[in-house]
Amino acid sequence: MMDTPICDFVREYASGGTLRLHMPGHKGAAYLGAEKWDITEIGGADELYHARGIIRKSEENASSLFGTGRTLYSTEGSSLCIRAMLYLALLEGRRQGRAPVLLAGRNAHKTLMTAAALLDVEIEWLPAAGEAGLLSCRTDQAALGRRLARARPMAVYVTSPDYLGNMEDIAALAALCHRNDVPLLVDNAHGAYLRFLPEDRHPITLGADMCCDSAHKTLPCLTGAAYLHIAQGAPALYAAQAERALALFASTSPSYLILQSLDTANRELAAGYRQRLAVFVSHVLQTKARLQAQGFDLHGDEPMKITLAPKAYGYTGEALHALLRELGIECEFADPDWLVMMPAPDTGAEGLSRLEEALRAAPRRAAIAELPPPLPRPMRACSIREAMLAPQETVPIAQAQGRILADAHAGCPPAVPILVCGEVVDDAAIRCFRYYGKMACNVVADEGK
Repeated sequence: MMDTPICDFVREYASGGTLRLHMPGHKGAAYLGAEKWDITEIGGADELYHARGIIRKSEENASSLFGTGRTLYSTEGSSLCIRAMLYLALLEGRRQGRAPVLLAGRNAHKTLMTAAALLDVEIEWLPAAGEAGLLSCRTDQAALGRRLARARPMAVYVTSPDYLGNMEDIAALAALCHRNDVPLLVDNAHGAYLRFLPEDRHPITLGADMCCDSAHKTLPCLTGAAYLHIAQGAPALYAAQAERALALFASTSPSYLILQSLDTANRELAAGYRQRLAVFVSHVLQTKARLQAQGFDLHGDEPMKITLAPKAYGYTGEALHALLRELGIECEFADPDWLVMMPAPDTGAEGLSRLEEALRAAPRRAAIAELPPPLPRPMRACSIREAMLAPQETVPIAQAQGRILADAHAGCPPAVPILVCGEVVDDAAIRCFRYYGKMACNVVADEGK
């Protein structure tokens, strides 16, 4: 059985009757019930982002489970890991004399934009394969190959799985990047469990150099629990500077409750989780097949996500979500076009049956023909950094035309931002904003007024 050094330390400390003359202020008294396990970086508790004791041992356990060269914990979600990944790619790029340019899929989380602004990194958006505006935003590999033949960016960055459950061909992208001597970074926030499928589909296994996993999204962990994974064959600087990269952006008060959650997850993942996951994924796939046979339009190829496009069944995503809420079922996301659900093994077959019964009870209606407006073809006016750090003002959408967006990104479907900061708000963007219910946005202030 895998050991849990962080949990063991905290439980021994909590049961020892120590007078707590340190943070936090509850001193172990029970207000919520978890306070006695909530400590700070006292003697013996190790130090996150300079881990040499129990935290380092727990991270090594996680590394063995995920097959990485190094795995580090984050108690601030994948957002912290994304900032660290970008910083590490920037350091290695500078070492090699490369320009601070990142090639990225446009379905990136807004944290990538804030990180680029802080680090003064330029982002060039990768063309998406398929139809213009397609929410999957899968990378056009031929276009990427042509771009890499012209110049070497500091890294390529993709998001997979995306919010709707679409997945990139990470193995092919990794091979393409490595043929051109460029690292591949993956935002795998929604896919920590992919490592434990019968067919391992985790980005590190498939060739990525670095990736982040939000453990709390799909594994039995507390909110905020995340991993920064570095591959065994990645540039040596990544692992050597990883703690410093995380510390640069992190709080100096990490949550030991979250660390214990990650520590406990190691034992769960090592003790039959693969078998449990395989059984549950089979239940999910069968549920999807039955819903499809009933007439529901399902999207995405991520095994553990159920994404409906319910307009074909006569509902917007929001309307179908409202019906499910009345039956005590809360979903991950709903908008006019999509309803996203994220089951996990703890949902159980009974939970899936309850969902399926509720969806079957929804009477089928005439299909809704309305389509989302086409996404704009963005025009860049200034860099992400210039726009994000400039004086800003909030204006109604009707008054935003021609202005420069200052938000990290704004008014987006769950997979593709309509615009990102530094781009000009045009008619097409305004139509999208209105469709998705965004009535105001932050723009670069007009200092001439």
